[in-house]
Amino acid sequence: MPEVSLEQIRSLREKTGLSMAEVKRALTKTGGDEAKALEALAARGGDIAARKAGRELKAGIVDAYVHSNRQTGAIVELRCETDFVARTDEFVALAHDIAMHVTAMKPSSVKELLEQPFIKNPEQTIGALLISAIAKIGENIQLERFQTFNI
Repeated sequence: MPEVSLEQIRSLREKTGLSMAEVKRALTKTGGDEAKALEALAARGGDIAARKAGRELKAGIVDAYVHSNRQTGAIVELRCETDFVARTDEFVALAHDIAMHVTAMKPSSVKELLEQPFIKNPEQTIGALLISAIAKIGENIQLERFQTFNI
């Protein structure tokens, strides 16, 4: 197998946010092909999320987003396993991004929301965004509920 360069690992790590070991393993298995490694990492993220799905969600946060016109907004409850994770910048940003998405797209249910393309990255659904966060953070994460407000 061809040797994987540190630059390839750094590049892919910046794109995925996963550990260097996970990224190196994926690049090594795919012979250094970045596109195939991304696919392998996405599949691995799904496996990680499935394993963690049964874990109890004892913590989380409530976050809100109000559009600049002050006439529409949303509040979301994002759950995780520990209060340590709930306080991280990454988890708080995830909740805020989801609240912003809900404000813009106004889904009618959590199921519909999870299937929608993420407004910041239409190539990724909200469900895939959560799976990616689970793989990065290492805890079960679920969107419990949300509510939109409009004038």
